[in-house]
Amino acid sequence: MPLPVFQFVLRAKQLEIEGLQRMAARIELVDLIGRLIDALQRERGASSLYVASGGMRFGQERQDATAQAEPLEATLRQRFMEQLDPAQGSSARMLSLIAWVLLDLDTLAGLRQRIGQRGISAHDAVAAFSRVIAGMVELIFHLADVALQPGISRLLVALVHVVQGKELAGQERAVGAQLFASGQCSADPQQRILHLIDAQERSLQVFEDFAEPSQLAWWQRHQLQPHVAALERLRRALCTAKPGAALDGQLSENWFEASSERIAGLWQVEVGLAQALRQACEAQIQASEQELQDSEGLLRQLRDNPPPHTHAVACFFEEAAQVEAVPVLPGVADGPASAVPGGADQPTVAALKTLLQAQSSRLARVEVELDTARRALHERKVIERAKRALMSRLGMSEEDAFRALQKASMDHNRRLVDVAEATLAMPELAAPASGRARPPHRS
Repeated sequence: MPLPVFQFVLRAKQLEIEGLQRMAARIELVDLIGRLIDALQRERGASSLYVASGGMRFGQERQDATAQAEPLEATLRQRFMEQLDPAQGSSARMLSLIAWVLLDLDTLAGLRQRIGQRGISAHDAVAAFSRVIAGMVELIFHLADVALQPGISRLLVALVHVVQGKELAGQERAVGAQLFASGQCSADPQQRILHLIDAQERSLQVFEDFAEPSQLAWWQRHQLQPHVAALERLRRALCTAKPGAALDGQLSENWFEASSERIAGLWQVEVGLAQALRQACEAQIQASEQELQDSEGLLRQLRDNPPPHTHAVACFFEEAAQVEAVPVLPGVADGPASAVPGGADQPTVAALKTLLQAQSSRLARVEVELDTARRALHERKVIERAKRALMSRLGMSEEDAFRALQKASMDHNRRLVDVAEATLAMPELAAPASGRARPPHRS
């Protein structure tokens, strides 16, 4: 009995659809995490100013942000529990990252109590919220690294870099507001702001490289809004001031407002990308289901009415092959479809050939586009690992570690990722640091 090849082809398509359905569920998880991050960013900003003002300002804003974050957190915890089901296909790495996120989320109740009692500094409150958010950003990057469709992968790469850029913008808002409110320039927060500005630009450049034209056009129009120029002026005032120089404390609110406008714009981009991802995944599932139905009909007809010679299969895979390459029994002239021996009419054979050629071309395009998306995510991972190695082994701050990599890249005229890989290959940096290991937090 001949091997039922068509069953393998159909099963492959079914598995593709199942993978897309899992991807759709992952996209919903990414969106939920993003919404919780946004709520916590709002709570972080309000909490920072609440503590810095001695509880005199932003009390209601802080309560509103907490009320928004708590139900999202509860929903996310429930979705995390669902990932324990083997049918979800969760990897060991993903479950490990979820465990760390849950540990971080468990600290929120105590943190909110300390903020309410003003038993924590504004700086430490910002740092605590940032640690919680960083774990969720890392989880989002991991979820983006498993997409198998190029259109979906590109949108995911764009989305996760907007999420990261928005978080960096949130940290910049908090540090700058505190620095203005202090009334005096200080070197450490000033360098922190410079690092955050540079990191935002790098994240948003990746977004621009992978975004759809309509999304990119919206963001570019948004950059023409008045708050962008206002923020640039305030940045210049902070970044050019000498340590110890006086700062206008009244500008703290202007800074907070201009920064918030920037963050709101990034949030709109994030929402749009999440919606585009849903639509892309839905469209891909529908297209694959239609292809499955078409394949079932064509392959079943081919199985029941095989072509006259096995060599005919070659024409399905070779673009240069012509229909004339299909053997024809002697005495059978070109004619109507019924003249093809075996009962497989020429339209059926031609349709199957078109199907297989289209599938082959699509797979080739998919691989090229997926490789581009994987490379963007891989480069980020390598650079982050090199930064952590320098921070762990040489006691550098994150800003100093990145500047060291950046300087080496410019001095040797090499790509930043190549310098990062060379750094990780250095024997003195290769050994693991002692102590409890955990996924890295993003600044």
